[in-house]
Amino acid sequence: MRNRRNKRKIQKVNRKVTIITTLCIIIGLLFFSVIFSLINMGNRKIINGIKIEGIDVSNLSQQEANKKVEEIVKKDIVIYYEDLEETINIEDLNIKINIMNSIQEALKIGRSSNIIKDNYDILFTMLFQRKLNIEIEYDEEKIDKKIEEISNKLPGSKVKNSYYIENEELIIKKGNDGLIIEKEKVKNSIKEAIKSTENKTIKIPVKNEKIEKIDIEKIHNEIYKEPQDAYITKNPTKVYAHINGVDFNISIEEANKIIQEEKEEYIIPLKITIPEKTLDKLGEEAFPNKLSEFTTRYNASNENRSTNLELASEKVNGTIVLPGEIFSYNKIVGERTIAKGYKEATIYSGGKVVPGIGGGICQLSSTLYNAVLYSNLEITSRSNHRFTTSYVKEGRDATVSWGTIDFCFKNTRNYPIKIVSTVNNGIVRIGIYGIEEENEYEVELQTTILETIPFKINYINDNTLEEGKEEIKQYGADGIRSQTYKILKQNGIVVSKSLLSTDTYSSLEQIVRRGTKKIKNSI
Repeated sequence: MRNRRNKRKIQKVNRKVTIITTLCIIIGLLFFSVIFSLINMGNRKIINGIKIEGIDVSNLSQQEANKKVEEIVKKDIVIYYEDLEETINIEDLNIKINIMNSIQEALKIGRSSNIIKDNYDILFTMLFQRKLNIEIEYDEEKIDKKIEEISNKLPGSKVKNSYYIENEELIIKKGNDGLIIEKEKVKNSIKEAIKSTENKTIKIPVKNEKIEKIDIEKIHNEIYKEPQDAYITKNPTKVYAHINGVDFNISIEEANKIIQEEKEEYIIPLKITIPEKTLDKLGEEAFPNKLSEFTTRYNASNENRSTNLELASEKVNGTIVLPGEIFSYNKIVGERTIAKGYKEATIYSGGKVVPGIGGGICQLSSTLYNAVLYSNLEITSRSNHRFTTSYVKEGRDATVSWGTIDFCFKNTRNYPIKIVSTVNNGIVRIGIYGIEEENEYEVELQTTILETIPFKINYINDNTLEEGKEEIKQYGADGIRSQTYKILKQNGIVVSKSLLSTDTYSSLEQIVRRGTKKIKNSI
């Protein structure tokens, strides 16, 4: 009996001890929890264990976290293929990256005013980490445009079939098979690179693609026009341009027979019908105001380069661009060939200065580019040179190449514009004429140099040159990264400032001939 009573007493004591121990643990946990919460209540920084797109923001303030994430996420992306390398600035792509929303979300973790929940969140995050994403809005059109610009510079790229009208002939140029950029893959890689904390370099995925068959009926439909007189109406003033009638001077069947031959160029005769009243006959009534003018200088003693500039200028001079119409430099100037009078002059190719047919005409496209900018017209296609030029500042050039790189702009004004181009006595001058509108802006262009890339010197041994002597075969030039902005003003007050382009110019190596020819000592 006594043993039973002792057992009961022991069990009661054990239960009391268990209850007291449990209460002590609960009280201890509550005390610890309160202390833990009080400590973290005073902490205004992000708690331990939080990453935003893989970037550790533990123990950072809102400002510190924003700076750290922005520096990584908005870092330039480098995209390359063989010796082609382009730097993509995130600002150029008009991408909206909402970093602050993610930081605000990170700051809320462990701060819900519920002590138990907050402590659990803090401990769980410290032990297992919490990963947050950033909201990103992509401008698909801007990304596509940037990829298209890079595609135009791709070495060994596919050349599309093209055509242009010259006098009364339609000239169709057959393209060729070649490489094309896998655009969707590049686009996805760009999006991944933006979020990446490490890999901001993309190798361009390419594939070979065959040229499409020339569709003569499609071309006919695109060029066919009925003739129409030009005229002007008043109150309000509206200018209506003339339209030349354009049609094949042979049947579609005959044209199809012509393109069946294996040739690089096909000529289809055209029937051009000029209306009685053309826009240029309307005179100053249609183009009374000089909207802008830009000039560059060239070496008039270089006859070949001068000839090329003059021929291209003759094609551009007098061109009328209607409201909403897109001007294409390559279509207006046409292919640059010896048969058309173009001469050999220096061009950039493969990282060197070499002779090439039509060398120098990029000065005309660059001069036009600046005149167009000062007219506040929309640029739809423009690429910078691989190396800096002598005739315009960095960020102010527009290179062209037949079949690949074009310079295009859109007439976004309410009236037609006329391009007046002259090349004479070492000066390239281009003016844009039209009718001034109610809201005209003063345009200012501003270029900032982001980085200078020093040129390298390449020494080449030359056994025709005496040992110890050196001669410079090609002068070097530093590479440059620049940003160009367009500033619009009214009455001297800045209305807007927009980024035109971020351009990368490679450094041009200096090539030095180093003599190795030994001279015999005379007795």
